[in-house]
Amino acid sequence: MQNESDLLLREIVKEIAGTLGYTEKNVPTQINEGQTSIVLDVKPATLCNWRCTGRYNLPFIKTGRLVRYRVADLAAWIAKRRTGAEG
Repeated sequence: MQNESDLLLREIVKEIAGTLGYTEKNVPTQINEGQTSIVLDVKPATLCNWRCTGRYNLPFIKTGRLVRYRVADLAAWIAKRRTGAEG
């Protein structure tokens, strides 16, 4: 079971990298709010709303006014929200 979840996370990270124009060997550790909005296909204001209201438990890092999202956290969050039958 652990192996399947690891494979899924790696696949999601690969998709994130491709969406942002990175290779799977050159994936950044953290991405900014604009890049995260591209990956999730939502507006940056939507991410701000989610952070402020706690609507979705999407982990983020905030330093002053800068907001960053760890790619590993984003991949795990996407994997948890995955629905549907396999196959």
